[in-house]
Amino acid sequence: MKVRILGCSGGIGGAHLRTTSMLVDDDILIDAGTGVTELSLAEMAKIDHVFITHSHLDHIASLPLMIDSVADMRDKPITVYATEATLETIQNHIFNWAIWPDFSEISIRKEAVMQYQAIRVGQRIPFGTRAITALPAEHTVPAVGYHLDSGAGSLVFTGDTTVNDAFWPVVAKISNLRYLIIETAFANAGKRMAILSKHLCPSMLCDELARSGLKRDVEVHITHLKPGQIDVIMGEIEHCAGAFAPRMLRNNQVFEF
Repeated sequence: MKVRILGCSGGIGGAHLRTTSMLVDDDILIDAGTGVTELSLAEMAKIDHVFITHSHLDHIASLPLMIDSVADMRDKPITVYATEATLETIQNHIFNWAIWPDFSEISIRKEAVMQYQAIRVGQRIPFGTRAITALPAEHTVPAVGYHLDSGAGSLVFTGDTTVNDAFWPVVAKISNLRYLIIETAFANAGKRMAILSKHLCPSMLCDELARSGLKRDVEVHITHLKPGQIDVIMGEIEHCAGAFAPRMLRNNQVFEF
């Protein structure tokens, strides 16, 4: 599998800041934040599957625009995967004809432009030799992370989450884990806000990593940093989690496994 990071910021503010989205090979999208704007029309038209972690705007902002932009370039529906609660929110508040047309009801050729598929935590969705499994997350709205498995190796993306007791025992069982992408949205000075908004700050992240059971050869990459706090957050992470050598995730970074 090849994963290209399209966006990994906790906000916007210049060409280098795009919100969460990852392109898997050329046909799968993990989240649909503003990072999707990095793709050409031809690249977007190849996407058959979109996995959404949760319904917050920074993770779905480009979804309606992307579907609209490529609708007439495709001959089958784009499938949007998420929990039932997340799909219900997207249907009721985005694809509701008031904010955006409901493309699950619009057919350009024989089938609708898009379709929904509900998933549950622990469910494995196979794509040939590849598979994507929904992982538990703890956020202010129903949320999941994702485990991407090529057979030869795995990448885990936490999505937006705070302290998560259910997450680490599952991750510890992934024998071929190579990469962990985990959020840290706030600096330690914003710990109260991190707790209220169910994100992580460096001290919370370090506590999570310390109890994670991760092998030291697993690469840890930090995502979702607030734009004005990037250097402070990464400095605080380096101070308390040096043994794991966490790195800041960057746009256009590529993981192959």
